[in-house]
Amino acid sequence: MALVYPPYPAPLLPRPTVDNPSPATTAGLEMFPVVDPQGLVIGQMTRNYAHGGSRLLHPVIHLHILNRAGQLYLQRRALDKDLLPGYWDTAVGGHVVYGESVEEALYREAEEELHFHDFNPTAVETYVYESVREEELVHVFACVGDFQPRPDGVEVIAGRFWDFKEIEDNLGKSVLTPNFEQEFARIRGTLESLL
Repeated sequence: MALVYPPYPAPLLPRPTVDNPSPATTAGLEMFPVVDPQGLVIGQMTRNYAHGGSRLLHPVIHLHILNRAGQLYLQRRALDKDLLPGYWDTAVGGHVVYGESVEEALYREAEEELHFHDFNPTAVETYVYESVREEELVHVFACVGDFQPRPDGVEVIAGRFWDFKEIEDNLGKSVLTPNFEQEFARIRGTLESLL
């Protein structure tokens, strides 16, 4: 699903009020698009607002990397992350920045996190994920090949290929992120069909 941007800059959300004036400038701030469930961009917000319990739907990308042995690559989140530090998670995950397409965000995040760029992604599905902190329109992709991702050492401190059985054995044990566990259950059959 593609994002559809308006022909003019989308309004800054939340709308300013006397009690909550908008920032004097958004220059230098990371801005995310606010979307409806079909991907229509209806506004934009700062990263801080998105992660501060705003509950405004915004797009993210996930990339699942499979090798020819049928293993799934997982990344280990940095220990200084404010959410789920040290947990194992989807190979690549990140936010779409305002003005980007989903595909641009996918390739940018793959390069930033894993120095990973020579892949041909398959769109798996798009769904809405709700957590206590935020609501995301998740665009899920997968690729299969003989890949050697290289974690950046900052956002991603490690990474390796896991057998599906090893993933199953670690479900519900505070090893894997809850989002990954939920998504793995949701798309496992699709991932296996790509092998």
